[in-house]
Amino acid sequence: MNDETLLRYSRQILLPDVDIDGQERLLASKALIIGMGGLGAPVTLYLAAAGVGQLTLVDFDTVDLTNLQRQVIHSTASIGQLKVASAAQTARALNPTIQIDTIQQRLDYAALLATVALHDVVVDCSDNFPTRFNLNLACKTAGKPLVSGAVIRLEGQITTFDFRQPDNACYRCLYGEEGETDDTCSTTGILAPVAGIIGSMQATETLKVLLGLPTLSGRLLLLDAKYMEWREMRLKQDANCPVCHPHHS
Repeated sequence: MNDETLLRYSRQILLPDVDIDGQERLLASKALIIGMGGLGAPVTLYLAAAGVGQLTLVDFDTVDLTNLQRQVIHSTASIGQLKVASAAQTARALNPTIQIDTIQQRLDYAALLATVALHDVVVDCSDNFPTRFNLNLACKTAGKPLVSGAVIRLEGQITTFDFRQPDNACYRCLYGEEGETDDTCSTTGILAPVAGIIGSMQATETLKVLLGLPTLSGRLLLLDAKYMEWREMRLKQDANCPVCHPHHS
């Protein structure tokens, strides 16, 4: 690292859990972020700012006026643009020293698996169960850590599925094929900062994965932002999970 790089990340390098070795590790890392919405916005901004060396942003949607209430990586001038283009522009302005790649199309499972395999960590910022299930299977198959978050109304949840450990639970251990609900932010609403809370925590979990620090692996945190209360669930593999135990299902 040169003097300018050391200065940029100096407040992070001061941390004993990071130091110069950890910062160099971040700079050499590759993170895949699926979804440039309410969660993907803070995740992308914080990972770019923290110096994760290569970010791949995936989203096929365009920026809409209704997005701006919570998707803080976009601006009014971004309306009509591809979300990945808008997000990449903002992230590059924040940190032009890292590499930011974009994928502006929906990936089928084969393409998703191939893309997941090229990265060190995957962050699920999507908003639908089919994408979450496919991403979960791809990360499990490729043995890549998956940082999972979700928000709706005044509620959120977050965990890390560390598939480098074969005995860890997966997303399908939590939810069946049909998922829990068809509700979305566009039908039931969301309080804007709730996405910021969970997204910032996803960014924190992602950095900890890359730095080799303890994560939420095996634990699911559930937020009730109305009363600002947290609940914790312990996660264990489901013996009937078709992803963890495909031959038993």
